[in-house]
Amino acid sequence: MPKKKFKEKKSKKEKEQKSSIHKAVVKLLNENPGKAFDFKQIARKVGAKNKLANQEIFETLDSLVEEGRIRQLANGSYATTKKSDTIIGRVDHVNPRFAYVVTGIEGQKDIYVKTRDLGSAFHGDKVEVELLSKRTGESPEGRVTEILERGRKRFVGRLELSKGFAFIIPDFKKIYTDFFVYQENIHDAKTNDKVLFEVTRWPEGDKSPEAKIIEILGKAGENEAEIHSIMAEFDLPFRFPDNVLHESEKISETIQVEEIKKRWDFRNTLTFTIDPEDAKDFDDAISVKKLDNGNYEIGVHIADVTHYVRPNTVLDDDAYDRATSVYLVDRTVPMLPEKLSNGLCSLRPNEDKLTFAAVFEMDTNAKVISEKFGRTVIHSDYRFTYENAQEGIETGNGNFATELKTLNELAIKLRKQRFKNGAVNFETSEVKFKLDEKGKPLSVVPKIRKDAHKLVEEFMLLANKAVATFIYKLKKSEGKNTFVYRIHDSPDPEKVRDFSLFARQFGHKINPDDHNISRSLNSLMDEIEGKPEQNVLQSLAVRAMTKAKYTTEAKGHFGLAFNHYTHFTSPIRRYPDMMVHRLLQHYLDEGKPANKSELEEKCIHSSEREKRAADAERASIKYKQVEFMSMAADKLYNGIITGVTDFGIFVEIVETKCEGMVRLADMKDDFYELDEKNYRVIGRRRNKIYRLGDKVEVRVKKTDVDRRMIDLIFED
Repeated sequence: MPKKKFKEKKSKKEKEQKSSIHKAVVKLLNENPGKAFDFKQIARKVGAKNKLANQEIFETLDSLVEEGRIRQLANGSYATTKKSDTIIGRVDHVNPRFAYVVTGIEGQKDIYVKTRDLGSAFHGDKVEVELLSKRTGESPEGRVTEILERGRKRFVGRLELSKGFAFIIPDFKKIYTDFFVYQENIHDAKTNDKVLFEVTRWPEGDKSPEAKIIEILGKAGENEAEIHSIMAEFDLPFRFPDNVLHESEKISETIQVEEIKKRWDFRNTLTFTIDPEDAKDFDDAISVKKLDNGNYEIGVHIADVTHYVRPNTVLDDDAYDRATSVYLVDRTVPMLPEKLSNGLCSLRPNEDKLTFAAVFEMDTNAKVISEKFGRTVIHSDYRFTYENAQEGIETGNGNFATELKTLNELAIKLRKQRFKNGAVNFETSEVKFKLDEKGKPLSVVPKIRKDAHKLVEEFMLLANKAVATFIYKLKKSEGKNTFVYRIHDSPDPEKVRDFSLFARQFGHKINPDDHNISRSLNSLMDEIEGKPEQNVLQSLAVRAMTKAKYTTEAKGHFGLAFNHYTHFTSPIRRYPDMMVHRLLQHYLDEGKPANKSELEEKCIHSSEREKRAADAERASIKYKQVEFMSMAADKLYNGIITGVTDFGIFVEIVETKCEGMVRLADMKDDFYELDEKNYRVIGRRRNKIYRLGDKVEVRVKKTDVDRRMIDLIFED
C-alpha cells in the first residue's frame, strides 16, 4: 500500500476513534447526573484499551471542562453540569404536530413535545429533554435540548427526480419530511424508484435533511421492491454475511459416535414431527411410549442448535444480532443460515438428529409423574402436516393414529387444566394470502386452528413451563440461578376498567375488580363467540393486556397462568431459546449462577428484536391487503368498525379481513368529533354516532401502496 494512502487511512481511523470516545464520555456523564467518575472508571466504562484511547479521554475531559459541560471535583473525578431534572428518552413522533419522548422509567410519564421543539430530532432518536412549566394536559411538556444518539440513519422511500437534484419521500409513516439528494448522490435511480438511502446531513433550521442513495430496490408497487422496502425500513438483513455462511458451511454433517454416547438414545422410540404443510424447518418432535405401569413417556425433543452454534463465533454473533426469524407474507428472513435451519438442525424424518429434550412420565389424566431434561438423539419416524395429523385424530385411520389420539386426549386435559388455573383464552382470527409466482395476492384464506395445532401447542407449553420451573426450584448454595424467563404481567387495572365499560355497551358484563380477572375474561370470550362484536371485543381485550417480554426476573405469565415460563422449544428461530439451552445444560452440569446483568441486556435486545419482527410482519400483511383491495371490485362491502381516532374511523371488511380508514374529512354530512373514552365519534349537529363494533357498509375510495393505506367511504 502506498505510504500516502496508509497515512490517510490511519488518520481517518484515529478521527473515528476520537469521535467515538468523545460521544461515549459525554453519554456516560450525561446519563448519570449527580454522579462522579474518576479517570479509571471512565476509561473502563467507555472501553479504552490502549494509550491512544486514554490520551483521547484526557483531551475530551479537558475540552468538556473548558466548555462548561462537565466539572472536575476536588478529588479529581468528573461529573456533568447538566441539571438532574433533565430527562432522557426515545422520540415517538406520533403525528406531524407533536411527539412523545418515551422514558421507559416506571412511574415517569412520557414527555409531550411539540414538533417545533424537537429541533432536528427524528422518530427513534435518543434525546435529552428539559421540562417546560406551561403544559396543562395529562403529560408533562418538554423541549429537546440534545440528541444523544440517532435511532437510525438509513431509510427507504420513493424518489422524485428533478433537474439537477431529487427528493425522497420516506415510506416510514413517522418521518414527516422529505430528504434532499444532490445530483452526484442520485446515481442511476429514476422517478418512482424505491430506494434505500442514508442521511448525510441532519436538518438545521428550515432546511431539509440531505441524503445519498445506497441501493435501488426497484419500481414502487412491484412486489420485490415493496418487500425489500419493508425489510430495509425495519433494518432487516437482506442476506447473510460471507463469513457467517463460510463458518456454517464448515460444520460437519456427521454425528460422531462419541457424541451419541453422551446422550439419551431415543432412536428406537416412536417419534414424529407435526408442522405446517409448507414448513421447511422442523425444530420440534414428540416421542411417545406406553410404559408397563400404564403411564406414558412423552418426550418433547428440540433441535440442539447450540451443539452447532458455539458462543463467541461469527455465527453466534450474527444469530444474536438478528435474535429472531421474521415471517413476511412471501418469505422468511431466517435467524440461522439454511445449512443449519433447513439441514443440520431440521428434524427431518428417517435421519439421526441431535436434540435437547424435556421428557415426562404422565398418567392417563395428563398428570406429570416425573420429568427429566437433557441432550438426546432421535430418529423421526414420520413427518405429519397439521392436515394429515388432524385426519388421523378425527378418523382413527392412517399412520400412528392410535398414538395421535392418545397425545390429543392428553393435550385436551392439559389445556382444560390450564384454563381451570386461570389461563386466558384469546383465539384471535388470523388470515394468510394465497400468492401467485410473482407475489401477487390471489385470495385471502383464514387460518383455522384445529386439534392438531393445539396438540403441539400444549406439549410445547408444558416443556417451556417445566424447564423454567425446574431451574427456578433448583437449589444452589450461591443463591438463585439466573435464567431467561418469558414473562407476562397482569393487565393494567385502568385499561381493564375502560374495557369493561365498553363491553357493557354490548350487554356484556365483566368485573374489573375481580381478583381472578382471567376468569371474567374467559367467561366473556365464551359469551361473545360467534357474535358480531366478537372480533372487536377480542381485539380490545388484547390491547388491555401488557406485552410479554424476556427478562431474568422470575415472574409469572398471566396469559398462560404459569408461575414460571420460558422459551425452550424454538432455537432455530429464536435466540432466547438458544440462551435457555445453554443455561439449562450449564446448571445440569452444576455450574454457578450466570451473570445477571449480561443476560438481562441480551433479554432486552431480544425483546426489542421481537417487536421489530412483529412490526415488519404487520407491515408486509398490510401491503398485501392494500394490493389485494386495489384489484377488488367496485362494490359495497360489509364492514365492522375496529378503531376510532380524531382523524378517521378504521373499518375491517368482513369478506376480505382487510382494514381501511374512513377519514372524518370525507364525511360531509356532519362535523364529527372523537369521544375517546367511549370509543366513538359523534356528529356535532345531528348527533349521529359511529362506535367500535358497529356494522357498516363501505366502498373503496382509493388505495395507496406507498403509505400502505386503504381509504374507504361510507355509503350515503
